[in-house]
Amino acid sequence: MKSLRFLLLTGTLLFTSLLFSCQSLDPVPEHQTFTIQSKPLGELRTINVWTPPEYNVGKDSLMVLYMPDGGVEEDFPHVANTLDTLIKSKKIPATLLVGIENTQRRRDLTGPTTVKRDKKIAPVVGESEAFRNFIQNELIPEINKRYRTSAKKGIIGESLAGLFVTETFLLTPELFDFYIAFDPSVWWNNQYLVKNANSYLDKFPPALKTFWFAGSDATDISGTVRELSQILQQKNSPSIHWKYADESKETHKTIFRATKEKALIWTLNHLQ
Repeated sequence: MKSLRFLLLTGTLLFTSLLFSCQSLDPVPEHQTFTIQSKPLGELRTINVWTPPEYNVGKDSLMVLYMPDGGVEEDFPHVANTLDTLIKSKKIPATLLVGIENTQRRRDLTGPTTVKRDKKIAPVVGESEAFRNFIQNELIPEINKRYRTSAKKGIIGESLAGLFVTETFLLTPELFDFYIAFDPSVWWNNQYLVKNANSYLDKFPPALKTFWFAGSDATDISGTVRELSQILQQKNSPSIHWKYADESKETHKTIFRATKEKALIWTLNHLQ
């Protein structure tokens, strides 16, 4: 298995969803779409929202799952369809899905880096803080205004989106209650997040957070995510409920679709 870094640098991987089965094979569920003119990002962003049937027939406020790579031609359809199936089969509680369509994916989902090779994957990288600012100060308030939402919320992502999920978990854990990351690209910036995980975990807030993450056979991901799991095990923080899934039989192309159900079932049934 070639490394994800190699695929990014050679241009054979434009973004993760292109490596999966063609997204057009996924039926696009009924959903709502609106736009936000973002000040921190300086651009118009398209937002897709899927609501389960329970939302339209009841009055309950529901938890919210946010996702980068959330365009209708990205991962939004297959994640929404999976949520629908799991909710109908009573395997997870009813949940809203908020998809954030990409504009400059590699800019939004990566933190700063000092590694020259990292900077070659796109004209602009390293602006995850601005993207997080958009989510926290513009998107979440807008979703809370438009929909009946509970206080419980989380975020899901794969590859560079998984990097963003993991970075957010470590740097600003108070932003979400639960985090799901498939094959997170924590090789970024010479494995900065993993190498500094202990210092971030030392500052972790007392409120309980839930973190599910998985690694495939990708050579530059598998070792780093295992190391992160070892750090979490050694830290044994009472405020972190976590699970690492070693999915070495999966590839970077298959891990999201192969493990998304188990990730959602475990995570959404382990919230307090």
